[in-house]
Amino acid sequence: MKMQLHPIDYAIIVLYIIFLFLIGFIRRKRRFKGEDFLLSGRRLTLPVFVMTLVSTWYGGILGIGEFTYLHGLSNWFVMGFPYYIFALIYALFIAGRIRRNNAATIPELIRERYGKTASLISGFFVFMLTSPAAYLLISGIIISLITGIPVYLASLLIFIVVAIYLYRKGFESVVQSDILQFMIMFCGFIILFLVLVSRYPPAEFLNPQTLPEKHLTLTGKLPATYIISWFFIALWTLVDPGFHQRCAAAASPKIARNGILISIAFWILFDFLTVSTGLYARALLPDIQALYAYPLLASNVLPIGLLGLFMTGLLATVMSTLDSHIFISAQTIGYDVLYSLHKGDIRRNIRLGYLFSGIFAMLFIVLFPSVISIWYIVGTLVIPSLLIPVLSALFKRSVQPHIIRILMVGSFLLSLSWFLAGRIIGNYPLHIEPLYPGLLFSILCYAFGRLKRN
Repeated sequence: MKMQLHPIDYAIIVLYIIFLFLIGFIRRKRRFKGEDFLLSGRRLTLPVFVMTLVSTWYGGILGIGEFTYLHGLSNWFVMGFPYYIFALIYALFIAGRIRRNNAATIPELIRERYGKTASLISGFFVFMLTSPAAYLLISGIIISLITGIPVYLASLLIFIVVAIYLYRKGFESVVQSDILQFMIMFCGFIILFLVLVSRYPPAEFLNPQTLPEKHLTLTGKLPATYIISWFFIALWTLVDPGFHQRCAAAASPKIARNGILISIAFWILFDFLTVSTGLYARALLPDIQALYAYPLLASNVLPIGLLGLFMTGLLATVMSTLDSHIFISAQTIGYDVLYSLHKGDIRRNIRLGYLFSGIFAMLFIVLFPSVISIWYIVGTLVIPSLLIPVLSALFKRSVQPHIIRILMVGSFLLSLSWFLAGRIIGNYPLHIEPLYPGLLFSILCYAFGRLKRN
């Protein structure tokens, strides 16, 4: 499928890509090394913190459109509401602790409390958690829609583009690009929403006559176990390396806390825009492929120029998360693994990590060519292994290091086995999602460790 865009629309998209390259290669007087390269010198102000966090946490835009098109308002209840709750918990109880701690990354935090072996194990899980696979797939689909080139080739090209503009300044390039992308993503969806509301009054077009009944309910008539699983997957927030990185890079603990609280308000606003436009797509275009809900809706209602701006906003929404995930996954390889084992130059190690990040992400896309599936699988397998070790390290409620090692490896293997069994026999054992046995094992291991310590 290829969209028909006017040369003006293409020009807007190309201009955006040029700006990204300029952000990556404009020289600064100071040399980027060590903490500058990892955390931008720990100088993020409140406005910058909010813009980089908001844009980074909202990359799966085509998946959001697909879910809204298929299930309506339940998108907000499943994909939005639980994340607000855990983001609020993070702001009130975790953000300040991270900023007061010297650890730049989650594996470094684990190393301080549980030693190098546990840190390396956690590095494997962080690498999985921050794989840019889902966002490479989404950006590849968008570029394929715009240009007509195959999705996998488009994904590879966009990875190369991001790696190039991250090459020189690392996390600072991520932050600077996020400021641009924050403005473009909101601008694009606000324009689409205003055009839709002016042409199609919500009371006339978003009602039971134009939408399936389930689309106007909070649960979308989805199975309760499925909804609960997504609420547990929202625990991802508490171990998200992107949250940790930005809190560690904030100028103060207060900025880290307040920045997340303000970000929640922006996420609520953006969710309102995406859910509303997704419902409009279902009402106005009832027979399209759900994954393309936003692009096809925009091509039907937006004039020349505004369509290019919206498509740029769509791409910026994804790339704001993509560049962060590429950098953190490369950082995990280069800093938390290579540097911890044999030192060397941090920047050179991280740049080598880009290669590992890209190869793993492309393999993941080939194996699981679905955004929702990638989110679900990664969250299911990794969250049980990281949640308790990270929280126990932050709150200094530690257990013996070998207990944590058993906890991380055991919970991962149990969830993985449960997942593979479900794929082989057609349904999960006892009809229980694989996240639950892994999480239960993790809790029991930790409880045993605390009892033994006491």
